[in-house]
Amino acid sequence: MNLPTPAVVPQRAVERLPRIALLLFCAAYLLPGLFGRDPWRNADLTAYGYMWGLAQGRMDWWAPSLGGLPPETALLPHWLGAWSVQWLGPWMDPALAARLPFTLLLALTLGLIWYATYHLARTDAAQPLPFAFGGEADPVGYARTLADGALLATLATLGLLQLGHETTPELMQLSLVALFTWALAAGPSGAWTARLAVVVALPALALSGAPSMSLCIGLIAVLISPHSRYPAMRRMVPWLVAGIVLGLAAATATHAWHWRLDDHPSASTWAGFARLLLWFTWPTLPLSVWTLWRWRGHWTQRHISIPLGSVLVGTAASAAMGGSDRALLLAVPGLAILAAFSLPTLQRGASAAIDWFSVFFFSLTALVVWIIYSSIQLNLPPKPLQHLQRLAPGFEPSFSAAHLVFAAAGTLAWLWLVRWRTSRHRHPLWKSLVLPASGVALTWLLTMTLLLPVVDYARSTRPLVQSIARFVPAGECIWAPGLSATHLAGLEVFGGYGVDAAPKPALNCHYLLVMTRSPSLSATPAGWTEMARLRRPVDGHEYFTLYRAAP
Repeated sequence: MNLPTPAVVPQRAVERLPRIALLLFCAAYLLPGLFGRDPWRNADLTAYGYMWGLAQGRMDWWAPSLGGLPPETALLPHWLGAWSVQWLGPWMDPALAARLPFTLLLALTLGLIWYATYHLARTDAAQPLPFAFGGEADPVGYARTLADGALLATLATLGLLQLGHETTPELMQLSLVALFTWALAAGPSGAWTARLAVVVALPALALSGAPSMSLCIGLIAVLISPHSRYPAMRRMVPWLVAGIVLGLAAATATHAWHWRLDDHPSASTWAGFARLLLWFTWPTLPLSVWTLWRWRGHWTQRHISIPLGSVLVGTAASAAMGGSDRALLLAVPGLAILAAFSLPTLQRGASAAIDWFSVFFFSLTALVVWIIYSSIQLNLPPKPLQHLQRLAPGFEPSFSAAHLVFAAAGTLAWLWLVRWRTSRHRHPLWKSLVLPASGVALTWLLTMTLLLPVVDYARSTRPLVQSIARFVPAGECIWAPGLSATHLAGLEVFGGYGVDAAPKPALNCHYLLVMTRSPSLSATPAGWTEMARLRRPVDGHEYFTLYRAAP
């Protein structure tokens, strides 16, 4: 027997968040970092390397590879980026063209989380407790307020900040998990769109590099749906089975079953996973735990069981992979929805603690960014600039009036929000998440405007490739055994080189690039002549030696 709903919500607590304010929150989160930067090293640059190679006709569309490395299994995201480069590349920077559809996927994710929360909050079990003489929140206003809270919780999630702005398969996986969650939430309405979304989301998730996630969340939905009191949800079971079967077929046909489990996790691995949980999921995880406690008699109800299923799968996958932040990213939609249902039961002390932590932390962060920017532009104070020049030798400061204007506007908006939130007690349920969400957006905005030149210089491999270009003309072939896919992508994208990473060269390359982890000299390979010793300006752990084939 389920306990009565713990939500006691008066009508004044469901005051609507102005739509213009919500749109500005989303714009301040989505747009910074979209323009004026290179793809950053590791996953961002690697994924773009596949997309650029496919668009240029350098790779097989069914088995893309960089320098002969094993093919990447996440086909669908790379196809999407490659199509965008082909269509938009002639009119804009190819990196921007590849980044645009993934920014739209992040925007779609935010919208799907909003609507999924709205549908779940409209169910009878999620509604607040009725008052004896009336005055409780109306169902539509209550659902809309919790949906606003879920969207703000998504924006406030620290782990989404960088990964959500990369051009990687994980961002498409995130949007498909959000689509599947929305389909389950909207299922009782019996809409054909929800059933079609189920059939599309599961196989697309498998083609995006997460077949195990597709299978697990599909099976959880199959277990939940037959016990629903909504006939439309019980009729969705065949559609769920069809989606699972199509996902299995798609993963098998594209050889997407690659297990990346940590077979022997150590104590340090578990400690690292615990640290990842603490910072990556802030503030949604503590709020979700509070939701599970206060709604403990409602775990079998849809508004708890549906988001909880995806959270458990994403968290278990992250732990099994040795603390993978990219696997944990797929738990963000469920965590945001659960966090929203904590708002009707959140104590005033907890809400105040979140507010004051956000004010202190993000205000201090903004102040540090402005001090570093002042040092870069005015050499006042001089210490930060001296430290940057030591860490990033060769960096040349640049000034952008547009970046300064946007950063100043964002900072003034933050100060106004702090004053609005702390001036007197506010009644809307979403008030506790305004400062965390706006603080994260402010941090990203300031970093991608005031500090973008130095961050781009530090995170891009372009400086290394430019050093190589002094010795190797564009279009030449470079044999690069042992180099990672990130380095290979940088050589192809920024240098226009043909790259062969096989242990034994399959191409007739006249140049050899070798990477070591120490600057110590190594014997020159037979048949090669040393040309130069190079390194990335900001990396003290990777050293490169360039050779030319001896006559």
